Amino acid sequence: MAELAQDDDVEALRIAWLLISLESAYTWVPEMPEPPASVDREDPGLKDGAFRLDLAMMTAREAVAERLAYHVLNEAQPAEPEMCAEFECPEGCTGRHDSSHIDCGPDAVFDDLTEHGIAVERPGPTPLSPRVEALSEKSAIEAKRPALPDVEEYASAVLARFGLDPGDTEELVNVAAVGLVADTWRDGLLDCVDVADDRPSQGEVLAQSVDLHRRARAALMAARNLGPEALLAFVAVASDLDLPWAGGSCFRLGMVSGPVAEFVQNIDDQVWLTAEVMREQGWRAALLHRAASAVCKAPTHFGMPGWTETVASAMECLAVLDRSSAPDTLEDLAAVEAALLESPDRLGADALDWISYRFRLG
Repeated sequence: MAELAQDDDVEALRIAWLLISLESAYTWVPEMPEPPASVDREDPGLKDGAFRLDLAMMTAREAVAERLAYHVLNEAQPAEPEMCAEFECPEGCTGRHDSSHIDCGPDAVFDDLTEHGIAVERPGPTPLSPRVEALSEKSAIEAKRPALPDVEEYASAVLARFGLDPGDTEELVNVAAVGLVADTWRDGLLDCVDVADDRPSQGEVLAQSVDLHRRARAALMAARNLGPEALLAFVAVASDLDLPWAGGSCFRLGMVSGPVAEFVQNIDDQVWLTAEVMREQGWRAALLHRAASAVCKAPTHFGMPGWTETVASAMECLAVLDRSSAPDTLEDLAAVEAALLESPDRLGADALDWISYRFRLG
């Protein structure tokens, strides 16, 4: 239902009727039956199905509400045929140009509510709790102490020790993105899925980590001009429980029965630390911190200088393997090598899985 609501080919009125039928079906879902005597009534497994159903309904309602809200607004807008040339509209366009995003700013909601006779007081600074107030009374020297003192000095030394030039900004951003993914996502993911039976495959993890590396790199570059708040774009994807993973995978983080809440919290905490370093010591210091982590934790992962050697070794292995049972995307070895070097997720999670069971990628 949520996927259909995001499909522009399905009419908005049809989406509305689908929601009505879905709500009706949901209303008729019977109550949970009495468990057998051998099972504790508070058994988490019994409650899990109902909990997941509630989450799915919330996702569907949210998607439909967004679609219908924009549909109503777009229907109310006048036609603008003079804009067709700028939008390069196809022949026969009616001059209606729908929008799926309107940014009014955070304060607009107060004014809009006031127009309808609903006055909501705008929130001001909240008083500090006694605990926070006590912490704020520390000495000025202690209060100004950075989260990671001397990070630029020690991180530069670490990078130089591993043969990386701290002055090469392009390479530094690539490596820092690897470190951000490793520290915030991969390490926590291993803890989360190790205890779960429904864990993702090696190929799925690799494909998703490559996709997140691109997003981490983009977020770090954006933070150079926009500030550390730009890192939230990475957090939104890395911690999304309902987002299908890269490489054509159907896996979603919400499918794991492991400690997902702790995993998401770790992402928030680690990115907060990077943001703090960026605020206190600058953009470059934050990159150096994550880059130093990458060279120690993931020297041969995608995005690292060592990835080229990893791919070369993998291609030597593939060249002598019987690939008759392999996915079709592994037939052309030259294309496989190019994909592994530039964007491994392009091969697909199944192909990466097939390789990973025979050769350790990164």
